[in-house]
Amino acid sequence: MDMFTIVRPEHLNHFGKLFGGHMLNWVDQYAWLVAARQFPGSRLVTRAMDRIVFTRQVLMGSMLRFEVKRDKIGHTSVTYRVDVYAQESGALEEYPVFETSITFVCINEAGEKQPIPPPVACLACTCGRFPS
Repeated sequence: MDMFTIVRPEHLNHFGKLFGGHMLNWVDQYAWLVAARQFPGSRLVTRAMDRIVFTRQVLMGSMLRFEVKRDKIGHTSVTYRVDVYAQESGALEEYPVFETSITFVCINEAGEKQPIPPPVACLACTCGRFPS
């Protein structure tokens, strides 16, 4: 599933480029939103982000596309691959700027791990396929 945002002045660091902390925040939020749609009713919390790689700086006004794909499902957790692409204002092409994997664990009301349920069928249509 793809999510989008635009880089505004409040997202910039002291060098005038995108602050990495904002990228990590968006990745966590957007991956969680995808997971919450695929596992409705589950209590999912961030467990880990693996190998955080910033590959290129991002300018103000750039549009970011977050490509979130489910990678694997464990007994109590689910992992997503997140690739982020930037498209500068007025540009025709986008380029990769960030990549990571993020894992969410399913917990009960007491905060203890519990088995993650099977994913639901596609919520965006009636095709019956399972989202990736």
